[in-house]
Formats: sequence, structure tokens, C-alpha cells
Amino acid sequence: MDFVQKALWFIESHSRDDINLEDIAKVSGVSPFHLTRTFAYTMGVPLMRYVRGRRLSEAAKRLTRSGPNILDLALEVGYGSHEAFTRAFREQFEITPEQFRSSGDLNNISLVEAITMNAEPLPELDPPRFETIPPRLMVGITEHYDCQAPGGIPNQWQKFSSYLGNIQGQTGPTAYGVCYNFDAEGFFDYMTCVEVSNSSNIPKELKSLKLSSQKYAVFTHKGHVAGIRATFAAIEKNWLPTAKVKPAEAPNLERYGKEFNPQTGLGGIEIWIPVEG
Repeated sequence: MDFVQKALWFIESHSRDDINLEDIAKVSGVSPFHLTRTFAYTMGVPLMRYVRGRRLSEAAKRLTRSGPNILDLALEVGYGSHEAFTRAFREQFEITPEQFRSSGDLNNISLVEAITMNAEPLPELDPPRFETIPPRLMVGITEHYDCQAPGGIPNQWQKFSSYLGNIQGQTGPTAYGVCYNFDAEGFFDYMTCVEVSNSSNIPKELKSLKLSSQKYAVFTHKGHVAGIRATFAAIEKNWLPTAKVKPAEAPNLERYGKEFNPQTGLGGIEIWIPVEG
């Protein structure tokens, strides 16, 4: 796994935390100097400027919605005071948070969007196992993405993490990423979610999704979660063309078991591909 890709995953997964260069370098497995130089060279932007821009861009998006007051938002995104947040926000966007909230127009500022993690060279796949699941009810956060630029997914998982284990009716500790509603233009919906027994008392900001009974080919994703697109690509390009089963028009699932470590991005990841039969 490319260490720059690990850095991108860590930044998006901790965009609300006060992370520093040393934190990112440690997860990436290289020295701060090497990471800083390589990131700037390959991505065209200094690493910590990107970190700061992503954090403030996500804060700006939240300011356009009814939500926490500016001080609470400042604390949530890693600033110790209203003044520190205002200073950083003005340096980034040339407008204060108060002025921006009054206008509420994201088109008036230059947001720093998530850089999409590139697919790695296609990995070797172990033969899948096949499972048929009964109907399931999922509850979580849903966002809309372009297939070519799904860089915001780690940030979506970060937003959903506070709900894990705290949703009424949750069945078990397993978390899921559900890819569905693919259209001809290459857009899709992605839900970070858990299975529930019912959705009668879920928080109003969450959505529910009913999955029908479906047969799946189940693959183990090896290595870091930032490389999951490469495993999807290997399934689509190398396995499906010669498989004795046909793909079904149903959601793809990412399954994150209890072995998955959200701090390291390793362990316990499965990809579930719907098939006919």
C-alpha cells in the first residue's frame, strides 16, 4: 500500500481531530520529512495545508446547515477557541464564520475537497465463499458520490462512528458500507450503517434501508482499507468475467467485522458481491 494513500485515508478518517504531521507519518510508516516532500510532489499541495483545508471545508459545509453554534463547531473540529477557529477560517476563505453563515453560499468560497485514493495494482483474489442472506434492515448515514471521486467516504465513516453501538435495536457489532442506486452517469449512494431489528426510534438524521434476501459472493479484502477499490476492481475485471455465476442488480456490501481496527485501517474487511442464484 502506497504510504501517500495511507495518509489520505488517515486524514479523511480524522478530519475532526487535531492531528499533526507526526501522527500522519506514524500511520503512513515513513518519516515526516519524506511524507511531506512526497505528498507535495505527488498531490500538488503541501500536506498540512491540505489537512487544514479539509478540516475547514467540512466545517464550512456544516455552517450552511442548522447545527451547532460556532464555538461548539470550533471545538468539534479541533480548535481550542472561537478566536482560533475564526482566525483559521478567515485565513483559508477570506471571510469570517459569522459572515459565511449569514450568506450560506458554498459557491462563494474555494472548498478543499477530498482527494480520491487511487486504486492499487490489482491484487490476487482468494476464491470467494457464497452466502444467501435473509432480508435485513439497515440504518445509517447516506451520501451521494461520483464513482470517479468517492474521496469523502472515510470522512463519512468518521461522522458515523459516534452512532456505532448507540442505535436502538442494533443487532451485533458489525458495521456495513452499502453501495446502491448506481446510475448511468456513474453516481451512487453509499450508506455507512449497521443492521437493526426495527427503525421506529432511530435518530432523525439517520436513514433506513431495506435489503432484500440475496445471494452473495464473499471476498476477503487483504491489507489496508485505503486499497479496497483495488479489490473491487480485481473482482470486476478478473473474477466476474470467468465466474460461473452472473452479477445481480442489488447493492454491494462492505462488511467490517470486530477484527477491523479503525485506527490502523486493517483487519476484518469483506466485500459482498450480489450474484444470481
